[in-house]
Amino acid sequence: MKRSPIHDHHTKLGATFEEVAGWDMPAHYGEWLGEYQAVRQAVGLSDLSHRGKIRVTGDDRVKWLQGLISNDILPLQPGEGRYSSFLTHKGKMLGYFRVYTLSDSLWIEDVGEVGEATFQALRKFLLYGIKAKMENCAESWGLLLVSGPKACTTISAAFGVEMSDLKPVSAIAAKIGGQTAFVLRTEETGETDLEILLPADTLHTAWERLMEAGATYGIKAVGGHAREALRIEAGLPTAGPDLNEEIVPPEANLEGKAFSLNKGCYPGQEVVARMDTYGNVRRHLVGLVMKDATVPPKGAKLFEGNREVGWISSATHSPQLNQVIAFGFPLRDFSKAGTELTVEFDGRKHPATVRTLPFYVKS
Repeated sequence: MKRSPIHDHHTKLGATFEEVAGWDMPAHYGEWLGEYQAVRQAVGLSDLSHRGKIRVTGDDRVKWLQGLISNDILPLQPGEGRYSSFLTHKGKMLGYFRVYTLSDSLWIEDVGEVGEATFQALRKFLLYGIKAKMENCAESWGLLLVSGPKACTTISAAFGVEMSDLKPVSAIAAKIGGQTAFVLRTEETGETDLEILLPADTLHTAWERLMEAGATYGIKAVGGHAREALRIEAGLPTAGPDLNEEIVPPEANLEGKAFSLNKGCYPGQEVVARMDTYGNVRRHLVGLVMKDATVPPKGAKLFEGNREVGWISSATHSPQLNQVIAFGFPLRDFSKAGTELTVEFDGRKHPATVRTLPFYVKS
């Protein structure tokens, strides 16, 4: 199993580890609720080095990627980014990621823990004669996530980078440990989220400087359990559990975010366009609130009476609501807020109510 270059830092902080896409990554550092509160109230620091990271270079890089992915990246200027997906010819989601345009390259960052799936899917289309080169940076580059109301001030104090005006899905260059790195404004928790993309051998320096700079605000290392609660509360679906080959982008409410209806041809475009034209989206991503229940497993079936109408894709206990919350994909007729459904697991059916996403909005 792969390990982050700063695995020892996590061990010293008392991390309990879990397997994530073939990596041994922190699940929590003793008490995940405290990590969650740090992000909601001040600042938290996460290691996302296991995330898929791809650098695309070459004269044809924009033209090549533009013809494959579902969103339009031609208008992007250096420093700008955009969500996109990569679809099968039937419109199903093989990948969901953010694409950042830099002066000499494109960076693709997976939104979710899906290992090398995006790299392997895209490389099949890198045909002879195309002036584009893909570099799998999963292990050569690291990724840190700084989240919370004090995220900007912590990064400014650590690296002297001003990013309070940085818009979501955009990037600026920074010098860390003498090497060029990038600060990315992202969306992971519903709070201010900033990622630092940097060469793996500077991860130690960056982690230590961020912990030192954030000490004033009570910064905490944050593991996967807290991040999962934060992202589900924020209504943010992710590649893997929520967005996969079961789903077409319009079913996941990604209109205007991850696909374009007028950019021209790409795999799956006809399916997505037909859904938009005829309004025949079969199911919808919704929020579900469950009372008096344990957290259901991924794939637990949704019922309306005795009729199976969908499934659960992600679930957690919400500290904000003090209830179990989940993402589900019921059929369209059962996706309206207030609809009463049941979730089947542990040999019985548990009541659940459809709720509008997100569960949490930053005040």
